[in-house]
Amino acid sequence: MNGFDADRDVYRTLLESTKAIPWKIDWHSMTFSYIGPQIETLLGWSPDSWVSVNDWVERMHPEDRERVVGFCVSQSQAGTDHEADYRALTRDGDYVWIRDVVHVVRNEEGGVESLVGFMFDISERKHTEQQLIRLQKELEELSYKDGLTGIANRRMFDATLEQEWNDARRRCQPLALILLDIDNFKEYNDHFGHLQGDDCLRTVARILSRAATRPRDFVGRFGGEEFALILPESDARAARTVAERCRQLLTEQALPHPAALATPTVTLSLGVSSLVPGEQDCPLAFIESVDRLLYRAKQSGRNRIEAG
Repeated sequence: MNGFDADRDVYRTLLESTKAIPWKIDWHSMTFSYIGPQIETLLGWSPDSWVSVNDWVERMHPEDRERVVGFCVSQSQAGTDHEADYRALTRDGDYVWIRDVVHVVRNEEGGVESLVGFMFDISERKHTEQQLIRLQKELEELSYKDGLTGIANRRMFDATLEQEWNDARRRCQPLALILLDIDNFKEYNDHFGHLQGDDCLRTVARILSRAATRPRDFVGRFGGEEFALILPESDARAARTVAERCRQLLTEQALPHPAALATPTVTLSLGVSSLVPGEQDCPLAFIESVDRLLYRAKQSGRNRIEAG
C-alpha cells in the first residue's frame, strides 16, 4: 500500500468513526459517489441504497421536500455553501430530524463539480426547540388570560379592541362594546366571603361566554367585578340583544344574593354602544362613553341596560 492509499484509509476511518454522516454527490450525474456507513445506523437504509439524488428526495418528509430541495438546488447552482434542516424517513417508517451541511466543490473552470457534506442527527435538539416553542406559546396564552376566571384579561382586551377598531375603521363596519358590572358585589363578598365571591366571578364569566356566540366575539374581565364584550360588525340593536342575553342568562342562573337591596339574586348592570370608527374617533374615548352608560345604569337602579 502506498502513502496515498494509507492516508485515504486513515481519512475514511476518521470519517466513519464520527456520528456525523459524510457523503459526496457527483454534480453532473446527480449520484452518490460516497455515503458513510453511519447512515444505516441512523435511518436503517444501507449505504448502497443511496444511489441518486432521487433517493435523498424520496426519503424526505413530504412537508419539507419542496422547500428543502428548492433551496439546496438553488444554492448549489450558485456555488454557495449552505445548510438545511429536514425530516428524513427511516426504513421503519418513522422520521428523524437531519441537518445537512453542504460544501460546493468547483472545478478549475469555476463550475460546480461535486457536493460534499455531513448529515447530523438533530432530533434531540428539534425536540427541545419544539418544547420551548410550546412553552412560549403557553406562557403567551397565560399572559393574556385572567387567572381567576379563565377568560381573557385586560391586556388581551386592549390588544383586541385596537385590532378590531382598526379593522372596523378600514372596512367602515360597526363595532360594539358592552361594559358590565356585577351589582352589589362588595355586599356579596361581605356576606359569603371572597372564595364564594370568586366562584361568582367564574360563573358570570361562563355565562358571558355563552352569550357571545360568534367566533370573533370577545369576552374578557375588565377588572374586579367588571367585564367587557367586544362585538365586531354589530350595530346598536345587535349589541343590545347580546347585552339582554347576558342579563337574562344570569337571571336564569338565580345565584342567591341575600345582601342585595332590590333583588334576592345576582344581577348585572350594562352599558352598551356601537359606532363606525372614523378618523377623528379614538378607542379610549369610546370606552369612556360606554363606561358612563354603565355608571348611569348603576345610578338608575341597577339590573338594567343603558345604551347610547
